[in-house]
Amino acid sequence: MCDGASGVGKSTELSRLIQHVSPQFRTIRFSATNALDPGSFKPLDVVLLMMAELVEHTAKPVEAEGAGKPPSEARLREIWDWFAAETETRSQARETAATLAAGAGVQPDSLWGQVLGLFATLKGEIKFAATRKTEIVEYRLKRLISLIEVANRLLDECNDLLHQASGHRWLFVGEDFDRAGIATAQIEDLFITYANIFQELRTHLIFNLPIGLYYSSSAARLPFAGDCSFVLPDTPVYLPDHTANTKGREALQQVLNARMKLDLFAPDQMERLIVASGGNLRDLFGLINYAADSAVLQSSDTIQAQDVDGAILNLRSDYERRLGQSPYDQEEVTYDDKAALLVRIYTGDKTAQITNAALYSLLNARAVQEFNGQRWFGVHPLVVDILAIQGRLFASSTGEVPGGSL
Repeated sequence: MCDGASGVGKSTELSRLIQHVSPQFRTIRFSATNALDPGSFKPLDVVLLMMAELVEHTAKPVEAEGAGKPPSEARLREIWDWFAAETETRSQARETAATLAAGAGVQPDSLWGQVLGLFATLKGEIKFAATRKTEIVEYRLKRLISLIEVANRLLDECNDLLHQASGHRWLFVGEDFDRAGIATAQIEDLFITYANIFQELRTHLIFNLPIGLYYSSSAARLPFAGDCSFVLPDTPVYLPDHTANTKGREALQQVLNARMKLDLFAPDQMERLIVASGGNLRDLFGLINYAADSAVLQSSDTIQAQDVDGAILNLRSDYERRLGQSPYDQEEVTYDDKAALLVRIYTGDKTAQITNAALYSLLNARAVQEFNGQRWFGVHPLVVDILAIQGRLFASSTGEVPGGSL
């Protein structure tokens, strides 16, 4: 299990991990926001998606990191028979198989062709789950235990096929389960209510979770052992005393240097964007894209101060909106409560690190950041700006509010 605030670089670290374990594993990577219906997917959909991806990846040629052959007729028959009572689903699968036949080089009336058509049909259904009939969902959920049994036999066989072909095992990586577009109820249903899914499946897997769930009282019910749970901290641009964190800023500069030419920035402007990002990679890339677009509109070859000003102002406004209340919030936390907690965190009050509804909200909004080492929390530089503008934080003798971007 991989946790961390949105944008800290979990996908980057997962890519690095995948590369590191490539001598032992072939990775099947999927995104919750791309492959599932974020607002209405069911835990069973995740199992079906994993089975579909497994079948397709196993059948790929060895040179394309597959096993070079599909699962056996026995495994395919088990999958097909599990849907025996769903005549409409099987009918759609046959139609899809006929469409896929030409491109996939399989016989549409073969069992392999029908299973490919079945999974293609299911993928479309899973992606747009809100349109699915309720009775189908309920019927499948009642038979979840038998599906897990079918899935495990499929996993065992596909792992054996891959190991025989290349010496590897399959590794599933499920990403974006921490995205704001996925309802909290969906996440709790998958990882808490139906936690046994992950305990029963005989496979290696990595999923990312919302940081708020990891800190909640429900964390003890998560299906992942404590020594298998990892929190990716933010990269600090400030030290706890609000002085510059040189190492953190240099690390972020190295990230940019690997992706772009640094001479595209006018003097000091890259540093300003790094500080304004708070070390959050998603924020940093967003700021640079905004500033670069502004520079293009000005017909400039480099990102100038006015381009950076506009990018920072835009993102600061976004953070200010996130600090407010929404009818979609699970718990009502007033802005005054949030602001008071932010000030306590900013001033180094250790008791402010004890998790509560306000801190969950601020972590999810990325207004509060968590750093490693001795585990300390900091306030995002743009939120420091907001608190200063509101008169909740005060300037130093130099006329600046330490820890901000202004």
